[in-house]
Amino acid sequence: MNNTAPQIVLGTMDFGTRVEPDQAFAILDAFAAGGGVWLDTANCYSFWSDPSGVGGASERVIGSWLKARPGARDTVRIATKVRQNPLVAHSWPESAEGLSARAVHAGVEESLTRLGVDHVDLLWAHAEDRAVPLEETVGAFGELVAKGTALRVGAANHPAWRVERARSLAREQGVEPWTALQLRHSLVQQRPLTPVAEGGHRMLTAEDLDLAHAEGLAVWSYSSLLWGSYVRPDKPLPQSYDHPGTTRVLTVLDEVAGELSATRNEVVLAWLMRQGIDPIVGASRVEQIEQALAARRVRLDDEQVARFAEAR
Repeated sequence: MNNTAPQIVLGTMDFGTRVEPDQAFAILDAFAAGGGVWLDTANCYSFWSDPSGVGGASERVIGSWLKARPGARDTVRIATKVRQNPLVAHSWPESAEGLSARAVHAGVEESLTRLGVDHVDLLWAHAEDRAVPLEETVGAFGELVAKGTALRVGAANHPAWRVERARSLAREQGVEPWTALQLRHSLVQQRPLTPVAEGGHRMLTAEDLDLAHAEGLAVWSYSSLLWGSYVRPDKPLPQSYDHPGTTRVLTVLDEVAGELSATRNEVVLAWLMRQGIDPIVGASRVEQIEQALAARRVRLDDEQVARFAEAR
């Protein structure tokens, strides 16, 4: 994978919908004050929670925060995504914008307006769009990098073979290739071959990691803390995680947390970063992001990492 040290990424999906703007501002302030750098959003966040039926709320909150905090743009980096925003309110996936060149360019321009910036630091293709030739999508992303509208580009929820195909096409076109992957991943795993219940989610696989290692790609994980299930009795793990491996891993997790005087969540995040992965962490309260940032101080030794591997 890439040589940049893994970082905690602030997931802002619920900002402006489930998380009120003033609370989002407090979380963003705490993240920046704690040395956090990357903000992860998307142009579709969160259409399913917004009475309008379309996305944009999260980006608007970030844009308002940047405007209210002079100098903040110099300290944070912004990653956003195009592909899933409904073009017709309350009509998804039928009216999802897709990844045509026209949709990509229009989506990014609207994102820049909401964010109040002239570029994003990383632009993701939020999911596949097999109705559009991959050559067209790759070219559109490459054009945005050439213009300076996006400094880097990456693929979220894409299988490894499509990412490598896209990278090959980018080389043929002479444009910037996707250099980052974003997929769902955490310490505990679903039962093998279990369908993912959450629409649009794609699990990180060994093949994805193999590609990332071979090509020097960054890897970001979402749902890193499984919606609080590691630490909240009122949020049990989904049924798809009910198997002996989960029991073994959670036993080791408690042992390691005790050895390191850390919380379960801190150990999970430290484990992800030890794998070279940047974990995305959503927060609805300031203390949640402060606790997540504390994971940067947790260091797993080789023996502890091996115990997790054996348990899984």
